[in-house]
Amino acid sequence: MSRANRPVTLAAIAGAHGVRGEVRLKLFGEGAEALRAFSVFDAGNRKLTLKSVRPANQGAVATFAEITDRSAAEALRGTLLTVPRSALPPLAEGEYYYHDLIGLPCVSTAGLAVGDVVAVENFGAGDILEIAKPDGKRFMVPMTARAVPVWNDDGVTIDAAFVE
Repeated sequence: MSRANRPVTLAAIAGAHGVRGEVRLKLFGEGAEALRAFSVFDAGNRKLTLKSVRPANQGAVATFAEITDRSAAEALRGTLLTVPRSALPPLAEGEYYYHDLIGLPCVSTAGLAVGDVVAVENFGAGDILEIAKPDGKRFMVPMTARAVPVWNDDGVTIDAAFVE
């Protein structure tokens, strides 16, 4: 599957909300407002058409055309809501989606293969790449211009001073 068509998970159905088929969502993106940019989500082997979404405690509450009662909503608990990568808005220079970085090979500025990006974390002070080395050990690198001078669809270059 091409990188442009890889599914990007934006939310998961956490359970039913009320009796009319509304669902509680756990969000993985920038909030309930961001979901409004999409009209249809892939939900496992089916498609769900978004009718409405609003912020709620620790997530959102949504209505989908295909879910009309509480039992249908409960049956979808745990279902991931995805869109193809190509459906996401374009990025400005210097921006990235975490999804695009995960899986990229990493090399050092000295030209040595380092490993692959396995996660992108943010504990409040900026993004951090988690790199898995070929021996299975992992290390983290801040996603800053000093530590990661270059990244693109082909890979990530890490300043040799940051390679463990």
